Amino acid sequence: MADILIQGLTQNNLKHVSFHIPKEKITVFTGVSGSGKSSIVFDTIAAESQRQMNSTYPAFVRSRLPKYPKPAVERIDNLTASVVVDQSPLGGNARSTVGTISGLYSSLRLLFSRVGKPYTGTASYFSFNDPNGMCKTCSGLGKITRVDVASIIDLNKSWKEGCVKDSLYRPGSWYWRQYAESGLFPLDKPVKEYSREEYNLLLYGSRDGKGAPENPKVTGLYHKYTKTLLNRDISSKSSHTQEKSQNLIAETECNDCHGKRLNPAALNCRINGFSIADMCGMELTQLREVLTEISEPIVDLLVQTLIEGLDRMIEIGLPYLHLNRETPSLSGGEAQRLKLVRYMGSSLTGMTYIFDEPSAGMHPRDVYRMNNLLKQLRDKGNTVLVVEHDPDVISIADHIIDVGPQAGQNGGEIVFAGSYQDLLKSGTLTGKALLRTLPVKQTPRRPSGSLPIRDACLHNLKHVDADIPLGIMTVVTGVAGSGKSTLISQVFARQYADDIVMIDQGPITATNRSTPASYLGFFDEIRKLLARESGRPDSLFSFNSSGACPVCKGKGILVTELAFMDPIVTECEACGGLRYNKEALACTYKGKNIVELLSLTASQAMEVFEDSKIRKHLKVMQQVGLSYLTLGQPLGTLSGGERQRIKLAKNLGKKGGIIVMDEPTTGLHMSDIQNLLKLFDMIVSRGNTLIVIEHNLEVMKQADWIIDIGPDGGKNGGEVVFAGTPEEMLRNAKTLTADSLRASCSQSYHGC
Repeated sequence: MADILIQGLTQNNLKHVSFHIPKEKITVFTGVSGSGKSSIVFDTIAAESQRQMNSTYPAFVRSRLPKYPKPAVERIDNLTASVVVDQSPLGGNARSTVGTISGLYSSLRLLFSRVGKPYTGTASYFSFNDPNGMCKTCSGLGKITRVDVASIIDLNKSWKEGCVKDSLYRPGSWYWRQYAESGLFPLDKPVKEYSREEYNLLLYGSRDGKGAPENPKVTGLYHKYTKTLLNRDISSKSSHTQEKSQNLIAETECNDCHGKRLNPAALNCRINGFSIADMCGMELTQLREVLTEISEPIVDLLVQTLIEGLDRMIEIGLPYLHLNRETPSLSGGEAQRLKLVRYMGSSLTGMTYIFDEPSAGMHPRDVYRMNNLLKQLRDKGNTVLVVEHDPDVISIADHIIDVGPQAGQNGGEIVFAGSYQDLLKSGTLTGKALLRTLPVKQTPRRPSGSLPIRDACLHNLKHVDADIPLGIMTVVTGVAGSGKSTLISQVFARQYADDIVMIDQGPITATNRSTPASYLGFFDEIRKLLARESGRPDSLFSFNSSGACPVCKGKGILVTELAFMDPIVTECEACGGLRYNKEALACTYKGKNIVELLSLTASQAMEVFEDSKIRKHLKVMQQVGLSYLTLGQPLGTLSGGERQRIKLAKNLGKKGGIIVMDEPTTGLHMSDIQNLLKLFDMIVSRGNTLIVIEHNLEVMKQADWIIDIGPDGGKNGGEVVFAGTPEEMLRNAKTLTADSLRASCSQSYHGC
């Protein structure tokens, strides 16, 4: 079978590379972050495959499909249809669950419509998204949301003093005047002294709290916030509105269905004593046992289909999930594995499956399960492409393409292509890193005190007591679903919220025009340098202000809509896509205009800028492993690991605080982990307390203290199974993490 051939690829930082990829094999792409792996796999192979597939559809259909630009490549031959399994969240809303996204809930509904007693109706009568099956009170959500206006009213203040704790109602504002000038409220009287009628007027606009508002301009705070927060999608609203919604909207379990989402008829229908809601609340291993006890011949095939689907989810390391789990609550790694399970049941062959770090979020114990599924996909006649840093995944590759030698402008070359054994002898950064292992820390720091967690019982935590040491680096570990994130990111973080800086991999809450320079706060300094040099105002060097190209308004592109055909996106001819007007581009600092300055990487910028404020931020970017990022790269293009590291860069100067990091090694090359550990050492040496939720064994070895949650995931987790130093874990612990740590030491060339 002809290999996939790629010639003359210059996408992003790639330097006119040519290579081949064997079909029906597992090919792993390795290299440091920013070397060009994703440019090859996602921006070229996946994008071109999808683009050519989409071009086969009529124009009406194409207009509703995602748009993929043609990659910068001279020739691509022998591509096949591709499926991308990345780490993007599954998304969906409160109605999207593990059961609905996997398709297993549809089969379960069909099962109950066939053999459930008493007979209730067709499969739709067991759907919480269908009027036939949903609980009428909560509309199938299992919970009721209400506006808690009382939380925003300061009972001790009057209208004149600003009794509403919302800047929109500050004294003298337009909203404030509507209420203050209505004549309905005594302006000098504290709210706590209001009569019942006055309080009803404040909340509901009427004296009895039920009738029509007495003044059409004063409908009552409850109705006002219900209209603005509950009855519309606020995801695109201002951060002010979204923050208010978090403080004002309270969720409670539905009193009628008690969170089960279905109406009484659906809940009363049972199989072997279990309702469909009971089954959806079971962990997958328990659900499998219950299904095997169903003996009606009429549903044998249906039960077998359900069990096969559950087996795939259990096999990939998700036995602790239940079908009622909402998909937005899944981690990136869990979402990726769930997507993989969907494709494992497919009968299609000859496909190209593309994975973005499939080991992300997996405990070392579970990586072999992922490897087995990748092999199964290959053995069914598919081509499997994997971008990966984990040595255990790299080791199963039939073919490896190592991209480098470094990142950004110092990367973009194919430095190795061949087998795993040959990679170990290659001398590349990846080859050397695979041969190297860190020793276990022999002299851990002593804590300066501790913060207690007592009787933690959220989710699967079993009344856990733990003491988080202060002034040292603690690694909290355990298999996926054991409860480590619940213990630290939820229980501990809420208990000590005022003292904690949370640095996770979630999206950065900034505009789509944000860049490293603007996010870290030194873009203004660059603009001031140019302004000082040219004698022009700072605003001239912003494409959001007077420096914007007058034709494209600072966007760099022009979009022409053509009804049902694809919109035509063209580069702005006036500015050449640079976003700035001619006046702004004519001004320079050390011979470089604003666009050229923002195109510098952090490393290059260190050689150009002498300003101490700018250099301080550039140095931090280098310390967190982002020296290859350009100052003007849109933050929306960063990976989860890069987002986390730039958040760390923003918070690195703080001293004496508690920093919590959630799997900071995600997306990080093995050679960069040592740099990250040096950074951790620096953070702790400044008097900070560092808590790292992590699966990486190299990070565990360098911890001062380890807290292991387990013994397994889901209902079999939720306990502290070990707390001590890495050395003590190696010697004494009988946990899954300790087994993996000992195995890592025995496999390494030098031991631990």
